[in-house]
Amino acid sequence: MTTSIKSFRLSFVFAFFAAICCTVPLVSNAFVQRSTTAPSITRLASSVETSTTDLPVSLEKPLGLILEEVEEGQPSGVYVSELGEDGSAAASQWKDQLVGMRLTSVMGQNVEHLGFDAIMDQLIAAPSPISIEFKAPPVDLFPVGTIVSIRVLGDKDGEETVIEGKVGDNLRTTLLDNNIEVYKGMKQKLGNCGGGGQCGFCAADFIDSEGWEPRNEYEDKKFPKAPNARLTCFNNIQGPATIRL
Repeated sequence: MTTSIKSFRLSFVFAFFAAICCTVPLVSNAFVQRSTTAPSITRLASSVETSTTDLPVSLEKPLGLILEEVEEGQPSGVYVSELGEDGSAAASQWKDQLVGMRLTSVMGQNVEHLGFDAIMDQLIAAPSPISIEFKAPPVDLFPVGTIVSIRVLGDKDGEETVIEGKVGDNLRTTLLDNNIEVYKGMKQKLGNCGGGGQCGFCAADFIDSEGWEPRNEYEDKKFPKAPNARLTCFNNIQGPATIRL
């Protein structure tokens, strides 16, 4: 799963329960607990259907969905890690499908590239019943830890360097560790943001790749005229690739 869900790190598990009745305004209660059994992305991919077709559902509050970030601290959405026993999800016809699925929209609004807090705000503000859509994460072609080849094309025809990278490792870091010149010219060397995703100097054109998710919405906005450009600092290695810096 953009960017990717291929580099999964244990994060906090967040449980969302909201209560509503006809005589009082919407009341929401959320609590946070640390995950001790958070499944890995590889386990998630093998535990659900491989289809990425959206699953639309309508659930009354309290939902009883225990949600976890796809990637800790990143605006890359959330997935269902567990179902609370007292929520409507556990009693619904979809109870056997929801665990492991990514939440894609709330009341028709896409949330795949939002952070946890922003998604929580939408869930809290939504009326009951809530219209939510989910989808299964894509199956990893190259599990985390797999060694793959990254071909880096040079400025001259026929010039290339092939390095090895590990799926799940940051692409920019891997390039720098292999003495690949990510930043060219004095302006880029002195003015880069150090991997913060702001300057755009570490961008690479993806000539070919396998197993990589489409680039994210932030990159679409940052490089509107370069459809193959991706920030190496924002992307963890997902499979073999041929790039040009």
